Amino acid sequence: MAKSNVQLMLTKDVSKLGKLGELVAVAPGYAQNYLLPKGMAIRATRGVLLEVERRKEKERQRLIAVRQEAESQKVALSTIGGFVIKKQVGENNAIFGTVTDREIAQMITAKTMMEIDRREITVPEIKETGTYEVLIKFHAEVTATIKVQVVPE
Repeated sequence: MAKSNVQLMLTKDVSKLGKLGELVAVAPGYAQNYLLPKGMAIRATRGVLLEVERRKEKERQRLIAVRQEAESQKVALSTIGGFVIKKQVGENNAIFGTVTDREIAQMITAKTMMEIDRREITVPEIKETGTYEVLIKFHAEVTATIKVQVVPE
């Protein structure tokens, strides 16, 4: 007759089981002979369960705040309208070089004082003057589209 699983809270990351602070249900032998003696987990008492719930709620509130900040950044960028980049131009309005994510990030910072990680900017291939749409990912669920106009220098 098999015993039921024991509920523990991990005090360290355990590969193939869970991360620090997670509640896990494991076999009693695994808990008694490995996790508890090595200090990798503690028994899930009522107080521990309340602490886990409090941490989850705090993390949920933090994620909501991060998303709201991303939304406000998106709104701030959309109110500005378009951005203009000046480039050297050759024949047929072809530009020398390309417009990079670093240039876009510097332009946004100069105009709005908003720091944007250049790795979150997706620039289409720009080979000539014109207006292009650039995507900026502020958050997993919040993406802004800005218009960038490339003009002759």
